[in-house]
This record gives sequence, structure tokens and C-alpha cells, in this order.
Amino acid sequence: MKQVIILLISFLMFSSCEDVIDVEVPTSEPKLVIDASINWIKGTSGNEQSIKLTLTAPYFESSVPPANNAEVWITDEANNTYEFMEDANTGVYKNSTFVPILNTEYNLTVVYENEIYTATETLLAVADFDFVEQDLEGGITGEETEIKAYFTDPADEENYYFFEFIPSIPVNKTLDTFKDEFVNGNQIFGFYVEEDLTTNDTVIIRNHGVSERFYEFMFILLQQTGTSGGGPFETQPATVRGNCKNISNPENFPLGYFRLSEVSEITYVIE
Repeated sequence: MKQVIILLISFLMFSSCEDVIDVEVPTSEPKLVIDASINWIKGTSGNEQSIKLTLTAPYFESSVPPANNAEVWITDEANNTYEFMEDANTGVYKNSTFVPILNTEYNLTVVYENEIYTATETLLAVADFDFVEQDLEGGITGEETEIKAYFTDPADEENYYFFEFIPSIPVNKTLDTFKDEFVNGNQIFGFYVEEDLTTNDTVIIRNHGVSERFYEFMFILLQQTGTSGGGPFETQPATVRGNCKNISNPENFPLGYFRLSEVSEITYVIE
């Protein structure tokens, strides 16, 4: 009899836990998000470039709205202007005549909803990859695939790097940052580890030359969105602000970043 009573109480407890709870999530006016990453991959002309404009959306929205009908252009030091035209209503603005020149300063201008957004950045170089090593028995478990992509850091100058590791298997790509503060002029490597990689899988490895400001921006962003960044409703420890600003209405600042990078790229096949 005692067992029957315990079972009945357990059933009532679990049944009462099925109520739907509506979570009240704070909302705010949409902000413009500028994803202006100009990448000049070594060995290409670099003339095909694109800039993506979106708007912030509530947390539970299933899609991110594009920012349509904006005017977008980039101007270089010689006053050459490159206009970016929207591809249909995607919020992706494209240009096919861009001319990348290392160590040249470029200015981005975006006109959206009668407000003007600007940013300035320099196109920075990056070293070639020297070689890639792999270890099929890496990681804490000894069962993960480790990849080290080596390159030689230029001596007697500060350099900052942004890495992308894009595997052919259905897992998220990995992003990382690095600075040469303690290894200036040495051969160093970008590091990637993934337990599900097997023979003949591929990984696209990209190393971007970036500015100190972008390095700091991305370092903070990755810290906040990584495994140590807390849950989706946890207050962020710092506001991540890029180099774009609204000169018409400074309080309505945009999110995102304007970056120009030379890029070393290699596709590595797991052996």
C-alpha cells in the first residue's frame, strides 16, 4: 500500500510540472549590424568582395532581417570609390572591381534610413603557411585529431592574426586570434583540434592579417560567445563595440566591424 501511495504522489508531482512558462525577454529598437570583411586571399585578384548588412532581432526570432536599400561604398587613399550594390533583397552588397593594396587605408560609408555610418581600416599583410602537421592521437582523450599550421612571423614588427578552421564534416567552424607579443620573428602555428575528423576529411585553414583593434574586438567577442561565456540570458561582462560609428546619430551606434585582410589559405587533407 505504501508503494502505491508513493507512486501516486510521484505521478502528481511530474504531472504538475508540465505548465507552459512564457519568458519575458527585453526588446529594443533594431540596430544596424555591419559585417564588412574584405578578404584578399593570396593568389587571387581580390576584386570580388561583399558586405552584409542586417538588423538585430529578438532572441527567439528564427531569422535575422536584412537591411535593404542602403547605399554602401568604400574609398581608398587615392580617392578611388567602390560602390557595393545589393543582391536582390538579401542585405548582401557586392562589388566586382575592388582593388586591394597592402598597407593602404580605406574608408567605409553606409547610408541607411537617412543616417550615415562610417569606419576606417588599413589592409594588412600576412605571412604564407610553411607547412601543416597532424596528430591523430591528440587532445585530452588521445583520440582527437590535432592540426598545427606553421608560418613564420615577420621580425621587428607587431603582428596580429585571426584564424578560421573550416572542416568538411558537419560541425561549426572554429575561430581564434593570436598576437606575436612573445614570439616575434619566430616560426609559430595556428592550432585546431576536432575529434570527429577522419582520413580524407578536409579542413580549410585561413590566417588573416588584422589590426590590433580588430584583434581586441574579436578576442572579447570569442570570450563572450565561447564555452565560458555563460548562458544565453547572462549579462555580458563588456559591450563589444566595433570600429563603425553613426556620425548622424551617435547614440544609435551600429554593431559589427569593418576589416581588411590579406589571407593565407590552405586546404589540408587528413591522412
